[in-house]
Amino acid sequence: MKAQDIRKLTKKQIEKKIVDLKEELFNLKFQAALGNLQKPARMGEVKRDIARMKTILTEGSYNLEEEAPKKRTRAKKTVEASNEAE
Repeated sequence: MKAQDIRKLTKKQIEKKIVDLKEELFNLKFQAALGNLQKPARMGEVKRDIARMKTILTEGSYNLEEEAPKKRTRAKKTVEASNEAE
C-alpha cells in the first residue's frame, strides 16, 4: 500500500489495517516454519506496510504535539538552576 493511500485513511482505519497485517504476518511465519510458504517475498511486503503505517501514525502525532505548548526538558532545568546559583 502506498503512503498516499494510507494518509487518506483515518487513524482508526490505519490501526485496524496494522492489526490485520500483523495477523497476516503471523500466518506467513507459520507457513514458512511448516515449509508451505508460496510467496516468501510477501513477508517483506507485509513488514514494510506495517512500518509505513506506523510511521504515518507517528507523523500525525507529531503534528498534534506542535500545536500544544512544548514541555521543558530536564536538561534545560539543570542549566537554569546552575545559572540561578551563580
